[in-house]
Amino acid sequence: MQLFVNDLTVIDFSYLCKERGIVGESWIVDVRLNGALNDQSMILDFGIVKKQIKAIIDDAVDHKLLLPMQDQGLTVTKSSYHQGHECIDFDSSRGSYYLQSPECAFAKINATVISTDSVIEHLTTIIKAQLPENVQGLELELRPEKIDGFYYHYSHGLKLHDGNCQRIAHGHRSKIQLYKNEMRSIGLEKKWCERWQDIYIASEEDRVEHSQIQLSQVALDKLTPDHHYFSYTAPQGRFDIAVPARVLDVVDCDSTVELLADFIARELKQEYPQDSFRVVAYEGVGKGAIADA
Repeated sequence: MQLFVNDLTVIDFSYLCKERGIVGESWIVDVRLNGALNDQSMILDFGIVKKQIKAIIDDAVDHKLLLPMQDQGLTVTKSSYHQGHECIDFDSSRGSYYLQSPECAFAKINATVISTDSVIEHLTTIIKAQLPENVQGLELELRPEKIDGFYYHYSHGLKLHDGNCQRIAHGHRSKIQLYKNEMRSIGLEKKWCERWQDIYIASEEDRVEHSQIQLSQVALDKLTPDHHYFSYTAPQGRFDIAVPARVLDVVDCDSTVELLADFIARELKQEYPQDSFRVVAYEGVGKGAIADA
């Protein structure tokens, strides 16, 4: 007997990639359980599936930076600045990334690359250990949203957020709809998706000097003039990141989806002052914000 729940949740996260650097991603989760019926003639109550399994997945990987622990370009060390924090040093084809964050901001995946297969294996082990005995099998599917058009992958952190959005390197795969004088502009959508493809979006007010950044000693010795530094303290702890200029866009606001929509609208209005614009910006799957200029 099998029980299934499609669209159980959406995982919004970032991961380290040797070719692309830090990549923001959003995957939809489908789950299928195999097993015998319990004394309620169920494999597992739908309410438990939706609450318990979703909570396990959220705690394991959602709004985290996923680390491919077998990648030789990755080094993870305990922070010398704060208890319960770790430092990440990562070399990619797009440059070197350096971070310090609380341990809860990272998910360690025993793989050379982060993929749907490696994350499914990671999650399956964690979830199975917490399911009742009558559940004999678990199948997960992780899939991106089907998007007919342009989209971009971005990573960021929200220091003012009380929840897990405060983590400095989590992200999303997002579509966008841009209207110029009430007409959809595919050209502008393409332009912005190219600008923000695999981007790290930072807020100007979080920028710090070299002397203020907290990273591993190896990272401090390897920083180049091309690196930019950002840091803040949030309820979960201290967050630091150093990223190369080529993968960075610095905005004059926080990087909530509401303010990013407004930022794009303002940028478009500045470029085309005689025209009107509507920006429909998404944050992952099925949610977002609208701004006009």
